[in-house]
Amino acid sequence: MKLRLTVMCATLLAALSGMPGEVLIVGARAAESVAVEARAGWYSQLVDAEFVAKYAVLPKPEGVQIIDSRPAARKFDPGHIPTAMNLHDGDFDKLADQLPGDKNTLLIFYCEGYECMLSHNSAFRAEKLGYTNIRVYAAGYPEWVKSGRMVAVSVPFLKKKLDEGSPLTLIDSRPKERKYDKGHIPGAISLPDSDFDKLIDRLPADRNSPLYFYCEGLNCKLSSDSAEKAVKLGYKQVKVVPEGYPLWARLYGPGPGTSASPKVVIQTTADQDAIAIASFEKILKESAGAVLLVDVRDPAEYAKGTFKGAINMPVAEVEKRAAELPTDRPVIFFCSAGGRSGDALDKARKAKPGITAYFLDANVKWTPDGGHAITPN
Repeated sequence: MKLRLTVMCATLLAALSGMPGEVLIVGARAAESVAVEARAGWYSQLVDAEFVAKYAVLPKPEGVQIIDSRPAARKFDPGHIPTAMNLHDGDFDKLADQLPGDKNTLLIFYCEGYECMLSHNSAFRAEKLGYTNIRVYAAGYPEWVKSGRMVAVSVPFLKKKLDEGSPLTLIDSRPKERKYDKGHIPGAISLPDSDFDKLIDRLPADRNSPLYFYCEGLNCKLSSDSAEKAVKLGYKQVKVVPEGYPLWARLYGPGPGTSASPKVVIQTTADQDAIAIASFEKILKESAGAVLLVDVRDPAEYAKGTFKGAINMPVAEVEKRAAELPTDRPVIFFCSAGGRSGDALDKARKAKPGITAYFLDANVKWTPDGGHAITPN
C-alpha cells in the first residue's frame, strides 16, 4: 500500500513539474486514479469518467460545459455524453462564440479516445481565449460507452431515424395532460416518469428493442430518470434525447397533440405566393403555432430580433435543409424586405414540392423590446 501511494505521489509530482513519464488522471475516486503514459501534444489537466459523470446529468449543472470535439454528423449526432455540446475542433475558430461567456466556467473536452487529439487541441485553443478552468477526458467517448454509461443522441439524428422508419420506441416522459397532449414528437408514446412502474407494459417485450427517451429539455430530468429505470429492467439499447421536445418544436415545429393548433386561413396579395400583411399579423396574434415561421436572414440578423417561434434557415441553406420543412401545415418565409424570403420560397418548392408555403413581401423591423413593425414594399 505504501509503495502504491509512493508511486502515485511521484507520478503526480512528475506531471506537475513537467517531467516526462506518466500523467495522473484525476477522478472522483482518488485512490483509484489511473496513470497513463504522457503523450506529445496532450493537454496536462486530465480527468476520468467518474469526474465527467458528475456533470453529465440532468438538469444540466450550472458553471460547467462538457464539449464533444468530434464531427457532428458522423460522431456527435449518433451518440455523445449527455449534456455535451458539439464544437468540432476543425471548426473551433468559427464556433468559439458558442462557448460560455464566463471564462471561469469548467470546460471538459473529449473526443474519440487516447489516439484522438481533437479534444487536446480544442483545450489549448480555449486556454488561448482566456478560459481558466479546462480539463480533458482523454479516454473519451469509447470508454464512456464501454463502461456502460448513458448515451445521448441529437434531435436531428432522431429526426433522421424517424424519417427512415427505423425500428425504435420513442418515449415522452413528461406529464400526459399538461405536456404530451398539448404537443409531442410524432410517433412518441406517452409514458410519464411518475407513472413508469404502472405503465411499463407500454414498453416492448423484447429487451433488445431500441428505446429513446425525451422530456422538456436540458432542465428536465424525467427522461434520464426513466431511461435509468429501463436499464434496470434489462433493456440494452437505451438512449436519451436531452434537448427533447423544445428543440424539436424549434427545429421542426410543434408536434401533434389533442390540443393541436387550429387550421388557419391564409389570405394572399395579388401575388398568390405572398401572404397579406393583415393575414400574417392575425396569424401571429391568434394561431402562430398552426404555421412554421422561417426567418431566412443571416444568423447575426436573426439573433438581434425575430418573430416568436420562428426558426432560422438562411436562404443559402434552404435547399439542403428542405427536409426540415413540414408538409402538414403552412410554411411562411420572411426576411426584412421580401427579397430573400421570395427566393427562399422558390428554392424550398424546388427541393420539396409537397410543401404549402408562402412568403412575406414586406418591410419588417424589430424593436429591442420584442415588438415589430410591418409596412408594405
